[in-house]
Amino acid sequence: MTAVADRSLGPELARTLTIGPDTDVLVIGLTSSENGPSIAPDDLFGDVLTAEVRAELLDQLGAVGAKGKAEELTRVPAPAGLDNVTSVLAVGLGAADKVDAEQIRRSAGVAGRSLNGTELVATTLSGLDLGAAAEGFYLGAYSFNPFRSEKSAPKPDEQPVARIEFLVPEADFGEEALFRAELIAEAVATARDFVNTPPSHLFPAEFASRAQVLAEAAGLEVEVLDEKALAAGGYGGVLGVGKGSSRPPRLIRLSYSGGPKKIALVGKGITFDTGGISIKPAQNMENMTSDMAGAAAVIATTLLAARLSLPITVTATVPMAENMPSATAQRPGDVLTQYGGTTVEVLNTDAEGRLILADAIVRAAEDSPDYLIDVATLTGAQMVALGTRTPGVMGTDDFRDRVARLSREVGENGWAMPLPAELRADLNSKIADLANVAQHRWGGMLSAALFLKEFVPEGVEWAHLDVAGPAYNTGGPFGYIGKGGTGVPVRTLIAVIEDIVGE
Repeated sequence: MTAVADRSLGPELARTLTIGPDTDVLVIGLTSSENGPSIAPDDLFGDVLTAEVRAELLDQLGAVGAKGKAEELTRVPAPAGLDNVTSVLAVGLGAADKVDAEQIRRSAGVAGRSLNGTELVATTLSGLDLGAAAEGFYLGAYSFNPFRSEKSAPKPDEQPVARIEFLVPEADFGEEALFRAELIAEAVATARDFVNTPPSHLFPAEFASRAQVLAEAAGLEVEVLDEKALAAGGYGGVLGVGKGSSRPPRLIRLSYSGGPKKIALVGKGITFDTGGISIKPAQNMENMTSDMAGAAAVIATTLLAARLSLPITVTATVPMAENMPSATAQRPGDVLTQYGGTTVEVLNTDAEGRLILADAIVRAAEDSPDYLIDVATLTGAQMVALGTRTPGVMGTDDFRDRVARLSREVGENGWAMPLPAELRADLNSKIADLANVAQHRWGGMLSAALFLKEFVPEGVEWAHLDVAGPAYNTGGPFGYIGKGGTGVPVRTLIAVIEDIVGE
């Protein structure tokens, strides 16, 4: 088994009643209005931000053009009265009546990303929403540098902020909120790390090994099926997709037993996707290192449920394969037998994610879960329909809508999509039970979900999240999202699990 490489943990987070000595930067929130910017919150921390200090700060910020627009950054020298602080960074929150947890998270993320080379930061954003501010700072400051040599490794003045202290009005204020936010942010960072690790270093066996190390450290039950066990068990989808690679597939199951209700998580773990024989264009193929983001998310979420000691049983079933073209690869026109016996005609080997997910869904359903959620970077059609920041959510109507709503509440933007009955016939095969794709391009995201629906038992509340775009940011940083792996939809999944616990 390969040991898990040390990863760059995020900043140290702490609560404080006062600004300590040697604080490099005080981060404050600034709202906008017709009358000019205002410092928010305006009713806390009066012993730190006295009326005189607030007035002088607003004068300084106004002089350099600060407006308080959302995520605007303005840095000024600390005024007299803030003796322990070198400078003040004002981050815009937008209009005061529209500030919510997600805006605080985004603004904190922008601030955190701008503070490279800083040792100690204090902030008053904790007075607005400590949990959201903590998540935003941690995720905004995230960096991934294990593969940089001394030639390009960040210099000391380029390292992420080391410690962030959240000002609180009393000693026990926000203790639970900070604890929970830090665990959630760490889980998102774990998923990001998996996604950002290149396929040269994260192939199926290695992915399973790293997940096993993390799971055993968290006290989870672990089962790993190698290629021989997959063949003996009849996992035709995983084997069919993986047989073109010299690095054989795996299926790993992680189980946290915390209570009587049971939720099954399934994540697509294609460690690299060339498309197989139906090979993808070369341009942008390097982004297919992210095709295991669904697997990364469900692994991180299961670990998080254990760390939060939630009173529910969570089991992740994660198929892992590398989709490569070779003399041994499956061909368009082949027929494979999925786990459970359904036969599938493979019309396009680049529609491989649904094949490994089908095996995993059937296996997960054998545990008789009350709820089942699968997560996958499944279709380019998701981005055509919803763009790169909005996951598509499909499944049984009520649970689908519930998952989408919770996703929007935590800022991951899930949007409910239908499963039109008329598209199902397009998955009929001339020679097998199903074809893995329709013979047209219309509603590709929906057709993929309809394929998966064939493997979900009746009576199970089911949601399918297509995160093809949202799981991997190929553009510039925004809010608390940097380039590369985003960790979507870890925060959605844990929100759903906690909502089920609270039923």
